[in-house]
Amino acid sequence: MLLTKASEYALLSLVLIARQNAPEDVDTLSRRLNISRSFLAKILQALARDGILKSFKGAKGGFALNMDPREILIRRVIEVVEKKPLTVFECATSTEACPTGKGDFCMIWPFLNKFQLKMDEFFETLTLDDIM
Repeated sequence: MLLTKASEYALLSLVLIARQNAPEDVDTLSRRLNISRSFLAKILQALARDGILKSFKGAKGGFALNMDPREILIRRVIEVVEKKPLTVFECATSTEACPTGKGDFCMIWPFLNKFQLKMDEFFETLTLDDIM
């Protein structure tokens, strides 16, 4: 799975938000990152629904971290904004998920699964604090 712009924007936004002492509003963030306000708003709302961010309404409203950066797993952020598990390929975690129906007969599945396991190991501990 390639990370999309949604994941990139989520991570960039979280870094900027984490560095502030007050909530950051969508307009300011979208200007600083030079990205679509509406697209960013959807990303931040998804992160708030999941509890990674908290949102504040009003003139001084915006978004702030809802937890310590050391507790925010990058895997969780990516899965929230991508709306699916972080996998190399659909079938990487199980031969039963093979879209071609080859399942146990797939010659490249062992490679894909090994790659998935390494990626899982890496993302199990990578936090927002690590990328800041």
